[in-house]
Amino acid sequence: MPPRRKPEMVEPRLTLRISSSTITIRLEAAHAPRTRDALLATLPAGIDLHCAKIAGNHILWHAPFVVDAEATGDVMQVPPGGFLYWPERQFLELVFDALQAESAAVTLLGRIEGDVGPLRALGTEVLARQGFAPLSATLASDAPMSPGTPPTDSALAPIVAARRAIWAEAPAEIAAMIARDGINLPLGPLVYAEGYARQLHEWLWRMRGVARSGDTTHAARAAADGLALAAARIGGFCGLHASADVLERGAALLRAPGTPVVAALDELILYAGRLAAWLDGRIAWSPMNEIAKQARAAWNTRS
Repeated sequence: MPPRRKPEMVEPRLTLRISSSTITIRLEAAHAPRTRDALLATLPAGIDLHCAKIAGNHILWHAPFVVDAEATGDVMQVPPGGFLYWPERQFLELVFDALQAESAAVTLLGRIEGDVGPLRALGTEVLARQGFAPLSATLASDAPMSPGTPPTDSALAPIVAARRAIWAEAPAEIAAMIARDGINLPLGPLVYAEGYARQLHEWLWRMRGVARSGDTTHAARAAADGLALAAARIGGFCGLHASADVLERGAALLRAPGTPVVAALDELILYAGRLAAWLDGRIAWSPMNEIAKQARAAWNTRS
């Protein structure tokens, strides 16, 4: 009797729902099992969609997990309709047209089913609403996984609680910051706070790599210094005092002996990334970009 053929694995489909419209994504991620499984374990989930600031022609949202890079390639090679994960920033992205020049190593996870037109229309809507009325959506899978509940070191409990809280809702102090009025207020603090949080996020990711290579002492010290600096800036300059307190607690945790450094960095990466996301969603990038171009043109043509 000939041996039985193993059934081919059917990759899951994801469903992205925005109001009454739906985009179906077929995963093709056998080459990136850790990323695929981490994603599926978080679904279903509510997400908020963001526009691209540099590469253009893609929409993105923030993933609530940290996974090492696996099977990465050049983002410029991702075709329209491609679905990808950017490990360095924990972004999930859908590309709807040719990208502008950018350098990033990403993991291609799949592609949308059907025509790219609806995705392109969604990208236009996300760009128009960014900063005014962020577009919310739900992401679900036809093959959900049970989320794991790894044990948490008791020393991490306050940071874990802060991470869960900021993923549940935006800090109230962001609204208070935006309500300020004065010279270059609220734009100055808003843009700088987003920049400080973004840079901290990227720095913590780099220090995570150092820690995973074995140099936990150096990684913890450098990460703690970055957290303290970011706390001073977003608290003292931008008025986000509660968020700054969380970063200060994170710095103290990393300086304490016996702290599980990689686990602490994972929590702080997710905290800093979500803080940056809440701030980014309140910046009207497209109108600001047009004002900058108009101001430059007016200056260049002055008599």
